[in-house]
Amino acid sequence: MGIEIERKFLVTGQGWRAAVAGPGVPMRQGYLSAPGKGAPVVRVRIAGPRGFLTIKGPGGLVRAEFEYEVPVAEAESMLALCLTPPLAKTRHEVPHAGHLWTVDVFEAPARLAGLVLAEVELPDETTEPPLPDWLGAEVTEDPRYANAALAIAGP
Repeated sequence: MGIEIERKFLVTGQGWRAAVAGPGVPMRQGYLSAPGKGAPVVRVRIAGPRGFLTIKGPGGLVRAEFEYEVPVAEAESMLALCLTPPLAKTRHEVPHAGHLWTVDVFEAPARLAGLVLAEVELPDETTEPPLPDWLGAEVTEDPRYANAALAIAGP
């Protein structure tokens, strides 16, 4: 079984921009299932030139995750089936103290424009990565900041 162990934070500073590793990747993603308490989420994403179908179990720090690459044309067709308009964001990779952070800058829907979130995937639940000074509050366990929840209602 695939497992994702990840912490998520609001981004409050601009310091991450100086450390970005390469160009950002534009992404569009939508949800084929409505998130509910304890329900899995089915997501379709187009990231640059690639398409993905992802199933995520409930949870915050640790949860089941299964991801499969799909042809971009099929991902486009699946986006048209989504419950809400897709999220649009640009993902940046930012190395910090031996960990690779992803920083997502949201562009759409308009109510999310300017929201910036950072995530770091961890090898286990006990790993405590050094936190960059551009992070704000941790929102790992706040269901309002799950991407599926953002697509439906926003924070």
